[in-house]
Amino acid sequence: MNTNPKYLISIVGPTAIGKTALSIKLANYFNTEIISADSRQFFKEMHIGTAAPTPEELAAAKHHFIHHKSIQDNYSVGAFEKEAISRLEKLFTKHNVVIMVGGSGLYVDAVTKGLDYFPDVDKSIREKLNSDLETFDLEHLQNQLKQLDEASYNTIAIDNPHRVIRALEVCIGTGKPYSSFLNKEKNSRNFKTITVGLTADREIIYNRINKRVDIMVNEGLLDEVKNLISFKHLNGLNTVGYKELFNYFDGTWELDFAVSEIKKNTRRFAKRQLTWFKRNENTLWFDYKTELDHIIKTIKTNLN
Repeated sequence: MNTNPKYLISIVGPTAIGKTALSIKLANYFNTEIISADSRQFFKEMHIGTAAPTPEELAAAKHHFIHHKSIQDNYSVGAFEKEAISRLEKLFTKHNVVIMVGGSGLYVDAVTKGLDYFPDVDKSIREKLNSDLETFDLEHLQNQLKQLDEASYNTIAIDNPHRVIRALEVCIGTGKPYSSFLNKEKNSRNFKTITVGLTADREIIYNRINKRVDIMVNEGLLDEVKNLISFKHLNGLNTVGYKELFNYFDGTWELDFAVSEIKKNTRRFAKRQLTWFKRNENTLWFDYKTELDHIIKTIKTNLN
């Protein structure tokens, strides 16, 4: 029996910073495989707008949890946690090190720490909140959350109605802030996690995001979104890069404005990602231009 300690190297950071490229280089160096914790790249209908790994990148290292679900599938972070832990157990029979990469903080934490426990709440609360969303707007619910739980307002994906409603229903149903249920004792993991963060000055991150959006449009993002219009009511498509173009296709927005909104909303998303990932004090942060050799040397020091 192999008793060597098992390590998950988790690569985090804002969107467009270079996480995919680094994950492949590290997977090749450690002769191992990659699991994705990017909740938007799970869906096989969404390639361009999610910046999923290219066929060449997928061929450069074995990937798991890329395009393994349909947007029509009901797939939750809880289901992902179970599948990812099961997959890791199998991978650790062959490898002492496995790479995980993704910018979805909740999904990363689900694997590395386990999910938080929330009490059951009356489903009528969610029904009323969904009704309020239609009657008023998302900002109405955001303001309600800010009053009940400012900590959650400042940390969750505040532009995602699903996340806002989830936090609100817990606040209302339990009489306690959603954030008070976070970071309690969770299931232990039989592997150690080394978290590697990539970052850059804000202006550089924003420029990289703007450039990436332009590349996506040139690569056919409009056609990808157009083919998904009939599914736009699904939660998986309530996503930056898709929801803005749905407004273009239904005549609400001009194309230039829709693209500028994608850039703006992606920049906001990157800011929230950094807020989330900066909470982990153990993360080894590197500038996005750091030489690979230096990153590997630092990781190997922590492996020992």
